[in-house]
Amino acid sequence: MKVSIIIPIYNERDLLERVLEKVRAVELDKELILVDDCSKDGTREYLREHEVGRPGTTVLFHKRNRGKGRAIRTGLTAATGDIVIIQDADLEYEPSEIPSIVRPIMDGRTEVCYGSRFLGRSPTGMRLPNYVANRLLALSVALLYWQVITDEATAYKAFRTSVLKSIPLRCERFEFCPEVTSKVLMRGIRIHEVPVTFFARTFAEGKKIGWRDFIEAVSTLVRCRLGLM
Repeated sequence: MKVSIIIPIYNERDLLERVLEKVRAVELDKELILVDDCSKDGTREYLREHEVGRPGTTVLFHKRNRGKGRAIRTGLTAATGDIVIIQDADLEYEPSEIPSIVRPIMDGRTEVCYGSRFLGRSPTGMRLPNYVANRLLALSVALLYWQVITDEATAYKAFRTSVLKSIPLRCERFEFCPEVTSKVLMRGIRIHEVPVTFFARTFAEGKKIGWRDFIEAVSTLVRCRLGLM
């Protein structure tokens, strides 16, 4: 089965080459879909020079900054694989673990699989407020949707492509995670989880998500449950 790896990118010039090298080393039948969200740090220029036209790689550019959710939606329009997985353009997650996340879908055990940072292990370097926020989001999913998952906000989310493309997404920013989780569960699809390694980076190192995004995530979970999204 072919895997489409969507990589939303915003101002990741320093890490981008290393991330792409690691993703390309993954032994899967795959395509890379790189979506630049109007970066200002030389990322766009690098992509145009080194990635446009490269075999097995599609590069898409936003004319203005739209957010991670919109970048994922843009990338999804170009996905031709049987399975789609999201890969952040940083090194908080380890690309060598992608096969373990898509394997349950390949084996027919599930249509959606998340890589959990909390399943049988502890995330490295995660600040206490972020840890608490993640646990609260997982609890919110259990209360609202009656499925226990350990990591709603993980970046590593894999889907059978036909399932993800059939879901009407409206997300623009980081609310992709709660929106897609909500709409998957409301369709009666159970989310499978596998453990993944996580190395948290700081805001000084380029981390972009903050406390406002936690509030937006909870709001999105509730609005989806009420049929308002």
